[in-house]
Amino acid sequence: MPDRRPNRGRPRDETLDQAILDAAAELLSEVGYEALTLSDVAARAGTTRPALYRRHENKAELVIAAIGSLSEAMAPRPTGDHLADLEAELASFQDGITRVSGVPMVGAMLHGSVDPDVLAAYRRQVVAPRRTRLRMIVDAAAADGAVAGSDDDRALAVAMAVGSWYAHALAGDDPGDDWAHRTASLVWRALGGQTVVDTG
Repeated sequence: MPDRRPNRGRPRDETLDQAILDAAAELLSEVGYEALTLSDVAARAGTTRPALYRRHENKAELVIAAIGSLSEAMAPRPTGDHLADLEAELASFQDGITRVSGVPMVGAMLHGSVDPDVLAAYRRQVVAPRRTRLRMIVDAAAADGAVAGSDDDRALAVAMAVGSWYAHALAGDDPGDDWAHRTASLVWRALGGQTVVDTG
């Protein structure tokens, strides 16, 4: 019996899907939510407004999807070496935040005109997972006796670790390629952990 299911057309171009999300994230960082237009996103992605609307019904939906794509990069897999895991997570943060112009992105999220659903999505899909992974690393280290400090101390350590990158960026300083290593080591020692000192 012949297959009478309707022809659903050509499969979606996943390369174009990602190009649209990347363009939206870049423009959100550059111009903010209010000034971002779907026409500009389409032009940046090298496509048309109809092609964009086939994927996203409106600006808020597109931006939420773009924010979600930022959090889909593979997170470092824990190794059990808590200090190395902390450094790897911070390096992943640095790579992601510089790849998408992270400081302007944060500014866009703090602007009063941003759609509340977009802000909630940013907090839920980008901020919370990163903070959770960092906190899990230091909590695991505390459970193993590698570091000390109260729950509040460890929460503050996580906030300071990420905040130090923003402090450098907002001041116009280059955090340096070894920022993740230096920050992880500093946080580790602040929580009572021991690091190997290179005496060579």
